[in-house]
Amino acid sequence: MNILLLGGGGREHALAWKIARSPLLEKLYVSPGNGGMGDVAELVSLNVKDHDEVVSFCKDKDIALVVIGPEDPLVDGLSDTLDQAGIKAFGPKAQAALLEGSKTFTKEICIKYGIPTAAYESFEDLKAAKSYVNDQGAPIVIKADGLAAGKGVTVAMSVVEAHEALEHCLDGSTGAQVVIEECLVGEEASFFALCDGSHALALATAQDHKRVGEGDIGPNTGGMGAYSPAPVMNDDLCAQVMDKIIQPTLRAMQDMNCPFQGVLYAGLMITDEGPKLIEYNVRFGDPECQVLMMRMKSDIVPLMLACAEGNLGGQSVEWEEDVAMVVVMANEGYPGSYPKGDEIHGIESANSLNNRFVFHAGTQNNDGKNLATGGRVLGVTAKGSTVQEAAKRAYEAVDCISWPHAFVRRDIGWRAIERETQ
Repeated sequence: MNILLLGGGGREHALAWKIARSPLLEKLYVSPGNGGMGDVAELVSLNVKDHDEVVSFCKDKDIALVVIGPEDPLVDGLSDTLDQAGIKAFGPKAQAALLEGSKTFTKEICIKYGIPTAAYESFEDLKAAKSYVNDQGAPIVIKADGLAAGKGVTVAMSVVEAHEALEHCLDGSTGAQVVIEECLVGEEASFFALCDGSHALALATAQDHKRVGEGDIGPNTGGMGAYSPAPVMNDDLCAQVMDKIIQPTLRAMQDMNCPFQGVLYAGLMITDEGPKLIEYNVRFGDPECQVLMMRMKSDIVPLMLACAEGNLGGQSVEWEEDVAMVVVMANEGYPGSYPKGDEIHGIESANSLNNRFVFHAGTQNNDGKNLATGGRVLGVTAKGSTVQEAAKRAYEAVDCISWPHAFVRRDIGWRAIERETQ
């Protein structure tokens, strides 16, 4: 079968790498792709906002499945258009994608269906929002209501910082909205489940590092590294998440006549009261996808098809016991402004090491030269029997790679390593 994968980040390179290993695959197309994906797929240029162009390409190339990597096309309704054209898509339709597209939408579902989450209020008026923060005090969490590429959250440690975040979110834009939440205390974890509208299949857990600086300080990013499995998520906690968070959400979407089909990514806080939902994403996490794909033993294509066709019930997925870790190599200045276009050296040397693979994110291939063109540039991934071993191997591969403005955190996995060495 022919498959079209949409996206060009590290998540999509990991998905392409995994899909390319499926015996069901005849031809893989990727749009737009990046500098590393040409080895496993044919890169094509499509305007994903032009749904008719995507449909026309699918019909011309006899595409049996479209895998939509990023959130924007999902919220924009591309899955709806493909379904209307009789083309199977892995990824929810627009109404279901509001689980990521609107924080308020998700919070209202949590309240109605008793899903454990942080207390909150939504605001469109800046003065009213500031008054609420003044009453609540800090620390407090400020979230832009809509899509923000994983960077729309501020954990404000002071009222002044909260006011600044509110001013940024409620900048006078038409329809701008902000969610203000209590600051949950605990340990974060990422939980993934494949869904076909009525059934959910739990995948492996992961933990990522959102903050740009070592010690988890500084501004939020799209993710500076991750590892799987998450040591904090034992079998009992995973069962609680499925029973109290994932399944009620699927029921809610069915009740609203917009069943959720695709991958549901729950960002969790493990509190003294149990797991609570921080937020939903309606696609694989980046960089969590890289470590999930490294550990997944099962063929991912039948699972994606089962989600799209509504027959996930009875399916299972197998995982390698090894830990996987990804360390993100970024351009200096990220998540702010950063230089672009430096030539990257050493990727082949890193890939030659056992149990290591370098996933491309913000790269371009220019006449055989890999150029660092994005904020997050590479995801250097490794496997090991422990988090400590996976980290050692990942950083050995990192040290093979260089460009003039490369930046990397050196403490990915520190919580899990502390657990292992105590």
